[in-house]
Amino acid sequence: MIDATAVAKGKGFAGAMKRHNFSGMGAAHGNHKHHRAPGSIGACATPGRVFKGTKMAGRMGGGQVTTTNLEVISVDVERHLVLVKGAVPARAAAPWCCARR
Repeated sequence: MIDATAVAKGKGFAGAMKRHNFSGMGAAHGNHKHHRAPGSIGACATPGRVFKGTKMAGRMGGGQVTTTNLEVISVDVERHLVLVKGAVPARAAAPWCCARR
């Protein structure tokens, strides 16, 4: 068993629904052009600011990710390849690091 660490695929700028799995607003009962809006981001005069960490739209993916407990199928020493069963968190042909458990 090994752990695979790599930089995950970047998804670019994503809205709140895709990035944080928000359900969105309904289509009926007077809703107009707010079907995919995130909703409220804070209160009014108190506290008068938006709290840090509020789930909003922004860049998605592209961070370091580790997938644990991947099974090694075979190793090709001549070509410097490791055949792994499972999902490695990286783009195709991107460098990734493995650590033995």
